[in-house]
Amino acid sequence: MGKLVAVTLILIAIPILAHIWVPPADISTHGYQIDEQMSDTMVEAGICFLAAQIILAVFIWMFSDRKPGTKIKTFPGGAKGLVSAAFLLVGTEVLALGFFGSKAWATIYFTPAAADAMPVQVQAGQFAFYFRYPGPDGKFGPLHPDKINEANQNIFGLDVDNDPVSKDDIVTAEMGVPVNKEVRLLMHAKDVGHSFYVRDEIVCTQLCGLGHYNMKAYLNVMSQPDYDAWIKQQATMQ
Repeated sequence: MGKLVAVTLILIAIPILAHIWVPPADISTHGYQIDEQMSDTMVEAGICFLAAQIILAVFIWMFSDRKPGTKIKTFPGGAKGLVSAAFLLVGTEVLALGFFGSKAWATIYFTPAAADAMPVQVQAGQFAFYFRYPGPDGKFGPLHPDKINEANQNIFGLDVDNDPVSKDDIVTAEMGVPVNKEVRLLMHAKDVGHSFYVRDEIVCTQLCGLGHYNMKAYLNVMSQPDYDAWIKQQATMQ
């Protein structure tokens, strides 16, 4: 029975070595950095995992099915030495991965948007996304959470009667952007935790309730003239 377990442990390593599962195609400007970090993590963790599997299999193969009366062998230094070595090895590995990944993390999360990036405010709520664009004044009006009323289509809680800056804000259920234009997303959620994932469409990948499966929105990338016409059309619908 012990030798069967040892063989099973070795067989488990075959799909890992065969590299059957590959990541999806990179479609973002900083995706390659994440892919490189993931690859480094998988290589380092994979080597440690495979080594542990093989060593465990060897030990099971050698020391299973022990005959009665056979002297029990112990590892020099006992368990404390093994635990200390494992702690140092894993700790060093985690620190190394964190150090090498800090550059990719900083590039994504601490690099400010360009000065001319187009601001779009995203509001996530059970179970839909809404988008707000500044009007001709180029400014967003202040938000008033107590004034949010979806029945009256006041999705962001704007006070257009007392906040002049809010009067020309444009709220849409579809996100439109001009092609080759950097966009700065200002994101928040009005209820529970959500996520903003863009693939073929915008979806929430954070389990947020019963309607999570259907929480999505559409991203429309247009030429600049088409975007200008689209945003003007949206403004007339406010």
